[in-house]
Order: sequence, then structure tokens, then C-alpha cells
Amino acid sequence: MSILLRPWNAADADDLSRAARDGDDLAPQFGGVDLADASAARGFIERHLRFDDTAKNWAVQIDGHVVGNVGAAAIEFRHQTAWMSYWLAPAARGNGVAAASLTRVSDWAFRAGLHRLELGHRVNNPASCRVAHAAGYLAEGIERQKLRYGDERYDVETHARLTTDPHPPERGTAVALRTDIPARRQN
Repeated sequence: MSILLRPWNAADADDLSRAARDGDDLAPQFGGVDLADASAARGFIERHLRFDDTAKNWAVQIDGHVVGNVGAAAIEFRHQTAWMSYWLAPAARGNGVAAASLTRVSDWAFRAGLHRLELGHRVNNPASCRVAHAAGYLAEGIERQKLRYGDERYDVETHARLTTDPHPPERGTAVALRTDIPARRQN
């Protein structure tokens, strides 16, 4: 299995649309946007999966197909912090890809000069909690009813990893990371 993290591009729209259709549980990650067709997915990539000074979103590509995202948002160098996020399509879950990818992006963030990386997950999402722990993020507490999806509110467990924390153990899942943005392809 070859895993590459790289900036998103418009050519990834079909893979993003497929992931959204296959993973009903991913809807909150997309803010209610219907990504059922490639045109909507292209627009979502352009508007939300940015790669700039304050947000960096890496497409998780396995064997040539995009199956997820790892992001660092609210990147702020005064306090040296960022908010981390991740998701995978259902078919890519359960084999350490999310944790390895989050670890790789976290290592990049620390090398870039950040000190504290934060993330949160709904308390009813134990798989996301396992990813956070495997990537070296320590639980810090519960934020009651922080998120709202539809009419329902969810408690969120917050985790953080500091540059001074021990590096998580290697689990044998190699992940390459690219930070350059290739020239835009015309579609």
C-alpha cells in the first residue's frame, strides 16, 4: 500500500464525491454540502480544502485514489498553534492510515514552527479517539454540547499534542508527504 499526502486539486473531485457517497457518517465533515456529483465536489475542494498560510489540507491518496483528508487549520504562529482534523472513506479505515497520516502531518507542523496542535471528536466516535491517541494526542477534557449537527448537540473530547511530547511509536505504515502545489490542471 502506497500512501501519499498532498494538496487537493480539482482532479480529485470524483474521489471526494465517492467518499461522500460511501460514508454517510462523513456528512458532518462536509458541513451539510451535498457532494453527490463531481461538480459540487470540485467547488468544495476549491472553497474548503485550501492549502495556504492559515489552512493546509492534505488529500490522503492510497494507490492513486484519494480516500480522505488530514488538515491543519487556524494555523497561528504568534502562539504557535493549529487545529487538526482528519477523515477517511469507510473502505480505507481500520488499518492505521488515519493515525499514520495524522502523525506525519503533526511532525510537519512541528518542523514548521508550531508548538501545540489541538483536535476534538464527538464522544460518540471512539474510532476517532483511537486515531488521536495513536498519533500521540493526549485527552484534555470534555466540551459539553460543543457541536450541533441538525437538531442534535454533541459533547466533544479535546486532545492536544505538544512538540515536547514523546513521539508516538512507529506502527509500520509509511506515509509520504508533499507540500508543493502543482500547476492547476484544466478540466
